[in-house]
Amino acid sequence: MDTNINYKPFFKLLIDLNMKTSTLIKDGILSRSTLFKMKKNEYISLNILVKLCIALNCTLDNLVEIIRSN
Repeated sequence: MDTNINYKPFFKLLIDLNMKTSTLIKDGILSRSTLFKMKKNEYISLNILVKLCIALNCTLDNLVEIIRSN
């Protein structure tokens, strides 16, 4: 299934914050399976995105990008 989202902003934010995904996993904010979904640009629940926003003090647009097709 083609997705129309990507999580590049999330991974860029982690670089900007000098944070590793392993820290989010260790702290129970993110599971390994969710991380793998994000790496493959698959959909994850809004609950998880909100949890990440709270943990990283950011907004949804800092985590996900919507790709519009022409």
